[in-house]
Amino acid sequence: METKDLYFDLPDELIAQYPADRRGNDRLLAVNRRTGKYEDMRFCDFPSLLEPGCLLVLNESKVRKARVFASTENGGKVELLFLSPESGGAWRVTSNRLKKRKAGETLVAGKVAFKLLRINDDGTFCLMPVSGTDSPEGIREDFFLENGHVPLPPYIKREDEFSDENRYQTVYAKNLGSVASPTAGLHYTKEILDNIRARGVEIAFVTLHVGMGTFLPIRSQTLEDHRMHSEDYEITPDNAALINSAIAAKTPIIASGTTSLRCLESACDASSGIVRSGLSSTSIFITPGYEFKVANRLLTNFHTPYSTLMALVAAFSSLDIVKSAYEHAVKEKYRFFSYGDATYWY
Repeated sequence: METKDLYFDLPDELIAQYPADRRGNDRLLAVNRRTGKYEDMRFCDFPSLLEPGCLLVLNESKVRKARVFASTENGGKVELLFLSPESGGAWRVTSNRLKKRKAGETLVAGKVAFKLLRINDDGTFCLMPVSGTDSPEGIREDFFLENGHVPLPPYIKREDEFSDENRYQTVYAKNLGSVASPTAGLHYTKEILDNIRARGVEIAFVTLHVGMGTFLPIRSQTLEDHRMHSEDYEITPDNAALINSAIAAKTPIIASGTTSLRCLESACDASSGIVRSGLSSTSIFITPGYEFKVANRLLTNFHTPYSTLMALVAAFSSLDIVKSAYEHAVKEKYRFFSYGDATYWY
C-alpha cells in the first residue's frame, strides 16, 4: 500500500491546540466499521454504547515531563526528549538538533551535566549524567519535575502550560514512562468511568509506554518500507486473566486507544489465541490486511495524514470508510489529534 493513500485534506484550524473546556465534554463520532454508517454524539454518551458484560481495555501509562532544555558547550540551547532509561544510569534521548550532536560533548540541564556517549543507529543518542546528581542510579524523577516540560506533540503550536500537566494525563494514569499521552484516554472522567462500570462493563488495564514513534509520519513511499520504533509494554496476570476470559466467552473487547490495541495484539499468542502476561516490547505495525486477534472495537482520536495510526484504523475498518468518516468530521468541524474529539469504531 502506498503512503499517499493515507492522505486527507485537513484545515489547520481543526487541529486542536487546547483540550475541551471540561474533560469529557468532547464530541464523539460513532462509526460502524463494516457498513460505514456513522452518528454524531458526545463523549459523555459513550457508556450507552457499551453492553453489559463487555470488556474495556485502558492504557494506564503515565506521561513523564520528558522535554528538557539544555545548554551546549558553546552556550547554545538545545531541546532534548528523554525517551527511556538504559543500564548504568544512562538515558536514550533525541533532540531537535540531532545533526549537530557529537559523541563526547557535554550538555547541561539544570544542575546536571551529561556526557553524550554515542549516537545510535536509529538517530537517538545515549546521555550519561556525570555531575550534579548524588544518586548512584543517575537522575531521579525529581530532575524531570524540576527541569522538564510536558512533551506536547509538534502539531500543538504553543509552549506547554501548567494546565497541561493535568489535561495531557489520563485520570487513571499510573505507570510512569510515556513521552506522549495515550490520548483516547484523555476523554474519560471518573464519573464517566463510574457510569461505564454501573452498566456492568468490566475494565482491564494494560501499560504501553508511548514512544517518539507516535509523532513520526511515514516517510517511505510504501507502508511496507516503514520501520516502527520499539515500545515497552506490560500486562499483569490479573488483567491478562480478565482479557482471556472475555476472549473465551466471545464478549466484545473494546481497545481504548491504538496503544491499548497494539499492546493486546502484541501480547496475544498467535497459535493459542491467549494473551500473555508480563513485560515485553513491540514494534508492531498494523496495516490494512492485518487479522485482529483480540479487540473487535476501538475508541481512538482522529489521526494525522500519512500516519501509522491512520493505517491502523484503516486496517480495523477500511480505508474508504475511514476517509468517508474523516470527510464528514472535517465538514462538521470536529477537532483533530491529541486534544481533539474521539471516534468509536464498532
